[in-house]
Amino acid sequence: MSFERLLQPKSIAVFGGGVAEELVRQCNRLGFSGEVWPVHPKKTEVGGRKVYRSVAELPGSPDAAYVGVNRNLTIDIVRDLAARGAGGAICYATGFTEAGDEGSKLERQLLEASGEMPITGPNCYGLINYLDGAILWPDQQGGRRVDEGVAIITMSSNVAFNLSMQRRGLPIAYLMSLGNKLKFDLHDAIRVFAAEERVTALGLYIEGMTDPRAFAEAVNLARTLGKPVVAIKTGRSETAQKMVLSHTASLAGSDALVSALFERLGVARVESLEALIEAHSRCST
Repeated sequence: MSFERLLQPKSIAVFGGGVAEELVRQCNRLGFSGEVWPVHPKKTEVGGRKVYRSVAELPGSPDAAYVGVNRNLTIDIVRDLAARGAGGAICYATGFTEAGDEGSKLERQLLEASGEMPITGPNCYGLINYLDGAILWPDQQGGRRVDEGVAIITMSSNVAFNLSMQRRGLPIAYLMSLGNKLKFDLHDAIRVFAAEERVTALGLYIEGMTDPRAFAEAVNLARTLGKPVVAIKTGRSETAQKMVLSHTASLAGSDALVSALFERLGVARVESLEALIEAHSRCST
């Protein structure tokens, strides 16, 4: 499964009224040169862009879609996008596996609806591609275009938003929120971004790890390609681990084992966002 169209789109479809307004504004601000197609059942124009009524009305198959609607509509839209041959979708809605049995059932329906199409999330804040100015993001962000930089991968939407507003001068190439990791897990993101020539290093904010072996293989690939990896791993206490589970439907794992794994792989572990930014700032100078 290739995520290239989703992460480096030439065309973006966006679903959700308020989300569409901000996404169009941010794409314009960063000079995204591709097409942006808002989709809404009632509006006729968003940020100077023509609005389409449905996936079927779009002028083509979008490389990426930001689906900023409720969980039930998300499943329907993802099904339509997959049938249209879209490059992938970012699913913003909450209320899936992290919400219990009913949500787990809906998440299985979402997986089925997506077919062979890549998706990120659900429960995912989004993606910012500062290399190409492609903003798949529901909110303001304070970054700027760069020619190369660090790929930041996070399991926390709050952390993603805070990093999007950082003013420390760290050149960020990609900022990615993973959400529930239904089809795009941490190790997938590490592999994809490590292989991107314009990415110089990787920063990880980890709340849980589903496949340590795949994680190790991905980190080894990054280091083979000369891309340093710096990580924050949360959830040191039992209470914190329970909070992580309720937040992202992910297992936090033994902190001691994680530390041992990081040491073996050469992952630099830090304890705060400030330290993460500082470590990468030193690498980029």
